[in-house]
Amino acid sequence: MNNLITIVGPTAIGKTALSIQLAQHFTSDIISCDSRQFYKEMCIGTAVPDKDELAAATHHFIQNRSVFDDYNVGSFEKDALQKLDELFEKNPTQIMVGGSGLYVDAVVKGFDYFPDIDPKIREILTEELHTNGIGSLQRKLKELDLTTYKTIAIDNPHRVIRALEICIGTGLPYSSFINKEKKQRNFNTIKIGLTADREIIYDRINRRVDIMMENGLLEEAKALYPHKKLNALQTVGYRELFEYFDGNWELDFAVSEIKKNTRRFAKRQLTWFKRDQNTIWFDFQEDITTIIQKIELLIHL
Repeated sequence: MNNLITIVGPTAIGKTALSIQLAQHFTSDIISCDSRQFYKEMCIGTAVPDKDELAAATHHFIQNRSVFDDYNVGSFEKDALQKLDELFEKNPTQIMVGGSGLYVDAVVKGFDYFPDIDPKIREILTEELHTNGIGSLQRKLKELDLTTYKTIAIDNPHRVIRALEICIGTGLPYSSFINKEKKQRNFNTIKIGLTADREIIYDRINRRVDIMMENGLLEEAKALYPHKKLNALQTVGYRELFEYFDGNWELDFAVSEIKKNTRRFAKRQLTWFKRDQNTIWFDFQEDITTIIQKIELLIHL
Protein backbone atom coordinates (compact mmCIF):
# COMPACT_ATOMS: atom_id res chain seq x y z
CA MET A 1 0.00 0.00 0.00
CA ASN A 2 1.29 3.48 -0.85
CA ASN A 3 1.59 5.98 2.02
CA LEU A 4 1.82 9.76 1.77
CA ILE A 5 3.13 11.36 4.96
CA THR A 6 1.84 14.92 4.85
CA ILE A 7 3.31 17.59 7.14
CA VAL A 8 1.21 20.68 7.82
CA GLY A 9 1.19 23.60 10.20
CA PRO A 10 1.65 27.37 10.37
CA THR A 11 4.46 29.19 8.65
CA ALA A 12 7.86 29.29 10.40
CA ILE A 13 7.02 26.30 12.63
CA GLY A 14 9.73 23.96 11.29
CA LYS A 15 7.94 21.88 8.65
CA THR A 16 10.91 21.86 6.26
CA ALA A 17 13.33 20.51 8.88
CA LEU A 18 10.90 17.75 9.89
CA SER A 19 10.21 16.77 6.29
CA ILE A 20 13.93 16.32 5.64
CA GLN A 21 14.38 14.17 8.74
CA LEU A 22 11.45 11.97 7.71
CA ALA A 23 12.62 11.76 4.10
CA GLN A 24 16.02 10.58 5.27
CA HIS A 25 14.50 8.02 7.61
CA PHE A 26 12.11 6.60 5.01
CA THR A 27 14.55 7.18 2.09
CA SER A 28 11.79 9.08 0.30
CA ASP A 29 11.49 12.25 -1.79
CA ILE A 30 9.69 15.41 -0.74
CA ILE A 31 6.74 16.96 -2.57
CA SER A 32 6.46 20.66 -1.74
CA CYS A 33 2.93 22.07 -1.76
CA ASP A 34 3.79 25.57 -0.68
CA SER A 35 2.11 27.60 -3.41
CA ARG A 36 4.56 30.50 -2.99
CA GLN A 37 7.69 28.39 -3.32
CA PHE A 38 6.81 27.29 -6.87
CA TYR A 39 8.16 30.54 -8.30
CA LYS A 40 11.88 30.87 -9.05
CA GLU A 41 11.84 34.68 -8.82
CA MET A 42 10.53 34.52 -5.22
CA CYS A 43 13.20 33.01 -3.00
CA ILE A 44 13.89 35.03 0.15
CA GLY A 45 10.30 36.09 0.79
CA THR A 46 8.94 32.55 0.51
CA ALA A 47 11.53 30.89 2.79
CA VAL A 48 12.64 28.44 0.11
CA PRO A 49 14.81 25.64 1.59
CA ASP A 50 18.48 26.58 1.43
CA LYS A 51 21.13 24.71 -0.55
CA ASP A 52 22.01 22.38 2.32
CA GLU A 53 18.36 21.51 2.91
CA LEU A 54 17.75 20.89 -0.79
CA ALA A 55 20.83 18.67 -0.89
CA ALA A 56 19.72 16.67 2.16
CA ALA A 57 16.70 15.19 0.33
CA THR A 58 15.26 15.26 -3.18
CA HIS A 59 12.61 17.99 -3.44
CA HIS A 60 9.97 18.48 -6.13
CA PHE A 61 7.97 21.62 -7.02
CA ILE A 62 10.50 24.05 -5.55
CA GLN A 63 11.06 27.08 -7.82
CA ASN A 64 9.94 25.11 -10.86
CA ARG A 65 7.71 27.88 -12.23
CA SER A 66 7.94 31.54 -13.15
CA VAL A 67 5.73 34.31 -11.79
CA PHE A 68 4.80 34.88 -15.44
CA ASP A 69 3.30 31.38 -15.71
CA ASP A 70 -0.43 30.79 -15.31
CA TYR A 71 -0.37 28.09 -12.62
CA ASN A 72 -3.13 27.20 -10.19
CA VAL A 73 -4.19 24.58 -7.69
CA GLY A 74 -5.88 22.43 -10.34
CA SER A 75 -2.66 22.28 -12.34
CA PHE A 76 -0.70 21.43 -9.21
CA GLU A 77 -3.07 18.60 -8.31
CA LYS A 78 -2.50 17.01 -11.70
CA ASP A 79 1.28 17.50 -11.64
CA ALA A 80 1.70 16.31 -8.04
CA LEU A 81 -0.35 13.14 -8.55
CA GLN A 82 1.65 12.30 -11.66
CA LYS A 83 4.92 12.79 -9.76
CA LEU A 84 3.66 10.70 -6.84
CA ASP A 85 2.80 7.83 -9.17
CA GLU A 86 6.41 7.89 -10.39
CA LEU A 87 7.82 8.07 -6.86
CA PHE A 88 5.61 5.29 -5.49
CA GLU A 89 7.09 2.97 -8.10
CA LYS A 90 10.42 3.35 -6.31
CA ASN A 91 9.26 3.64 -2.70
CA PRO A 92 5.71 3.13 -1.34
CA THR A 93 6.26 5.81 1.33
CA GLN A 94 6.64 9.46 0.28
CA ILE A 95 6.61 12.85 2.01
CA MET A 96 4.57 15.97 1.22
CA VAL A 97 5.04 19.24 3.09
CA GLY A 98 3.56 22.71 2.92
CA GLY A 99 1.40 25.34 4.51
CA SER A 100 -1.00 25.90 1.61
CA GLY A 101 -4.12 24.13 2.87
CA LEU A 102 -6.00 24.27 -0.42
CA TYR A 103 -3.08 22.66 -2.23
CA VAL A 104 -2.71 19.95 0.42
CA ASP A 105 -6.40 19.12 0.14
CA ALA A 106 -6.22 19.05 -3.66
CA VAL A 107 -3.63 16.26 -3.56
CA VAL A 108 -5.03 14.34 -0.62
CA LYS A 109 -8.77 14.63 -1.21
CA GLY A 110 -9.19 15.77 -4.79
CA PHE A 111 -10.00 19.21 -6.03
CA ASP A 112 -13.47 20.44 -6.83
CA TYR A 113 -14.12 20.78 -10.56
CA PHE A 114 -14.30 24.29 -12.00
CA PRO A 115 -14.94 25.13 -15.64
CA ASP A 116 -12.38 27.12 -17.63
CA ILE A 117 -12.84 30.86 -17.24
CA ASP A 118 -11.93 33.63 -19.69
CA PRO A 119 -8.58 34.97 -18.38
CA LYS A 120 -9.70 38.52 -19.17
CA ILE A 121 -12.04 38.32 -16.16
CA ARG A 122 -9.09 37.80 -13.82
CA GLU A 123 -7.21 40.66 -15.48
CA ILE A 124 -10.16 43.00 -14.89
CA LEU A 125 -10.50 41.89 -11.25
CA THR A 126 -6.77 42.26 -10.63
CA GLU A 127 -6.88 45.77 -12.07
CA GLU A 128 -9.81 46.59 -9.78
CA LEU A 129 -7.79 45.27 -6.83
CA HIS A 130 -4.96 47.67 -7.60
CA THR A 131 -7.25 50.59 -8.36
CA ASN A 132 -9.89 50.32 -5.64
CA GLY A 133 -8.39 47.92 -3.09
CA ILE A 134 -9.57 44.56 -1.85
CA GLY A 135 -12.63 46.06 -0.16
CA SER A 136 -14.28 46.62 -3.53
CA LEU A 137 -13.81 42.97 -4.46
CA GLN A 138 -15.02 41.80 -1.05
CA ARG A 139 -18.25 43.75 -1.45
CA LYS A 140 -18.77 42.29 -4.90
CA LEU A 141 -18.25 38.75 -3.61
CA LYS A 142 -20.63 39.34 -0.71
CA GLU A 143 -23.29 40.30 -3.23
CA LEU A 144 -22.66 37.41 -5.64
CA ASP A 145 -21.91 34.59 -3.17
CA LEU A 146 -22.56 35.24 0.51
CA THR A 147 -21.66 31.66 1.46
CA THR A 148 -18.15 31.92 0.04
CA TYR A 149 -17.77 35.43 1.46
CA LYS A 150 -18.35 34.00 4.94
CA THR A 151 -16.09 30.97 4.58
CA ILE A 152 -12.93 31.89 2.64
CA ALA A 153 -9.95 33.92 3.85
CA ILE A 154 -11.62 37.16 2.87
CA ASP A 155 -8.46 39.27 3.19
CA ASN A 156 -6.56 37.01 0.77
CA PRO A 157 -6.77 38.62 -2.70
CA HIS A 158 -5.91 35.30 -4.42
CA ARG A 159 -8.96 33.61 -2.91
CA VAL A 160 -11.32 36.53 -3.46
CA ILE A 161 -10.35 36.96 -7.11
CA ARG A 162 -10.60 33.21 -7.75
CA ALA A 163 -14.09 33.05 -6.25
CA LEU A 164 -15.22 36.13 -8.18
CA GLU A 165 -13.93 34.94 -11.54
CA ILE A 166 -15.93 31.74 -11.13
CA CYS A 167 -19.06 33.66 -10.12
CA ILE A 168 -18.74 36.09 -13.03
CA GLY A 169 -17.53 33.58 -15.62
CA THR A 170 -20.20 30.95 -14.94
CA GLY A 171 -23.07 33.02 -13.62
CA LEU A 172 -23.21 30.62 -10.67
CA PRO A 173 -21.94 30.99 -7.07
CA TYR A 174 -18.43 29.71 -6.43
CA SER A 175 -19.85 27.76 -3.49
CA SER A 176 -22.07 25.73 -5.84
CA PHE A 177 -18.94 23.99 -7.16
CA ILE A 178 -17.54 23.12 -3.73
CA ASN A 179 -17.73 19.80 -1.87
CA LYS A 180 -18.83 17.67 -4.77
CA GLU A 181 -17.88 14.00 -4.86
CA LYS A 182 -14.13 13.69 -4.39
CA LYS A 183 -11.84 11.38 -6.32
CA GLN A 184 -10.33 8.21 -4.92
CA ARG A 185 -6.59 8.17 -4.24
CA ASN A 186 -4.21 5.25 -4.61
CA PHE A 187 -2.44 6.05 -1.35
CA ASN A 188 -3.08 6.19 2.38
CA THR A 189 -2.55 9.62 3.93
CA ILE A 190 -0.88 10.14 7.30
CA LYS A 191 -1.19 13.80 8.21
CA ILE A 192 1.22 15.20 10.78
CA GLY A 193 0.70 18.70 12.18
CA LEU A 194 3.30 20.87 13.93
CA THR A 195 2.20 23.58 16.31
CA ALA A 196 3.25 25.66 19.34
CA ASP A 197 1.82 28.24 21.69
CA ARG A 198 0.64 31.31 19.82
CA GLU A 199 3.29 33.53 21.39
CA ILE A 200 6.04 31.17 20.19
CA ILE A 201 4.62 31.02 16.65
CA TYR A 202 4.37 34.81 16.48
CA ASP A 203 7.90 35.27 17.81
CA ARG A 204 9.28 32.83 15.23
CA ILE A 205 7.42 34.71 12.48
CA ASN A 206 8.75 38.09 13.61
CA ARG A 207 12.32 36.79 13.73
CA ARG A 208 11.97 35.14 10.33
CA VAL A 209 10.84 38.42 8.75
CA ASP A 210 13.81 40.23 10.29
CA ILE A 211 16.15 37.57 8.86
CA MET A 212 14.49 37.87 5.44
CA MET A 213 15.12 41.60 5.44
CA GLU A 214 18.74 41.04 6.45
CA ASN A 215 19.11 38.50 3.63
CA GLY A 216 17.91 40.88 0.92
CA LEU A 217 14.11 40.73 0.75
CA LEU A 218 13.95 44.43 -0.05
CA GLU A 219 16.19 44.00 -3.10
CA GLU A 220 14.27 40.90 -4.22
CA ALA A 221 10.96 42.76 -3.99
CA LYS A 222 12.43 45.76 -5.82
CA ALA A 223 13.42 43.55 -8.76
CA LEU A 224 9.83 42.26 -8.91
CA TYR A 225 8.21 45.67 -8.40
CA PRO A 226 7.74 46.38 -12.15
CA HIS A 227 5.58 43.25 -12.32
CA LYS A 228 3.63 43.91 -9.11
CA LYS A 229 0.25 43.31 -10.76
CA LEU A 230 1.02 39.64 -11.50
CA ASN A 231 -1.22 37.25 -9.60
CA ALA A 232 1.73 35.35 -8.09
CA LEU A 233 2.96 38.54 -6.44
CA GLN A 234 -0.26 39.31 -4.58
CA THR A 235 1.19 37.81 -1.45
CA VAL A 236 2.48 38.72 2.00
CA GLY A 237 6.04 39.99 2.06
CA TYR A 238 5.94 41.50 -1.40
CA ARG A 239 2.64 43.33 -1.37
CA GLU A 240 3.70 45.42 1.65
CA LEU A 241 7.06 46.35 0.15
CA PHE A 242 5.34 47.38 -3.07
CA GLU A 243 3.41 49.90 -0.95
CA TYR A 244 6.77 51.23 0.25
CA PHE A 245 8.07 51.51 -3.32
CA ASP A 246 4.84 53.29 -4.28
CA GLY A 247 5.63 55.90 -1.63
CA ASN A 248 2.55 55.08 0.43
CA TRP A 249 4.33 53.63 3.48
CA GLU A 250 7.58 54.09 5.37
CA LEU A 251 9.88 51.06 5.28
CA ASP A 252 9.60 50.34 9.02
CA PHE A 253 5.82 50.36 8.73
CA ALA A 254 5.91 48.05 5.69
CA VAL A 255 8.05 45.55 7.61
CA SER A 256 5.69 45.70 10.60
CA GLU A 257 2.79 45.03 8.22
CA ILE A 258 4.61 41.99 6.80
CA LYS A 259 4.91 40.62 10.33
CA LYS A 260 1.29 41.39 11.16
CA ASN A 261 -0.09 39.90 7.95
CA THR A 262 2.11 36.82 8.29
CA ARG A 263 0.79 36.29 11.82
CA ARG A 264 -2.75 36.55 10.47
CA PHE A 265 -1.85 34.06 7.74
CA ALA A 266 -0.52 31.62 10.36
CA LYS A 267 -3.76 31.91 12.30
CA ARG A 268 -5.76 31.08 9.17
CA GLN A 269 -3.47 28.14 8.43
CA LEU A 270 -4.11 26.63 11.86
CA THR A 271 -7.85 27.16 11.51
CA TRP A 272 -7.81 25.39 8.14
CA PHE A 273 -5.67 22.44 9.20
CA LYS A 274 -7.42 21.85 12.51
CA ARG A 275 -10.68 21.19 10.67
CA ASP A 276 -9.25 17.78 9.73
CA GLN A 277 -9.72 15.62 12.79
CA ASN A 278 -7.42 12.95 11.33
CA THR A 279 -4.37 15.20 11.68
CA ILE A 280 -1.98 14.08 14.42
CA TRP A 281 -0.54 17.12 16.15
CA PHE A 282 2.89 17.42 17.74
CA ASP A 283 4.67 20.26 19.49
CA PHE A 284 7.29 21.72 17.17
CA GLN A 285 10.02 20.60 19.58
CA GLU A 286 8.81 16.99 19.78
CA ASP A 287 11.58 14.40 19.48
CA ILE A 288 11.80 13.00 15.95
CA THR A 289 11.86 9.44 17.30
CA THR A 290 8.39 9.87 18.82
CA ILE A 291 6.99 11.18 15.54
CA ILE A 292 8.55 8.35 13.52
CA GLN A 293 7.21 5.73 15.91
CA LYS A 294 3.70 7.13 15.57
CA ILE A 295 3.94 7.21 11.77
CA GLU A 296 5.21 3.65 11.59
CA LEU A 297 2.22 2.47 13.59
CA LEU A 298 -0.07 4.05 11.00
CA ILE A 299 1.70 3.01 7.80
CA HIS A 300 -0.34 0.59 5.70
CA LEU A 301 1.84 -2.16 4.31
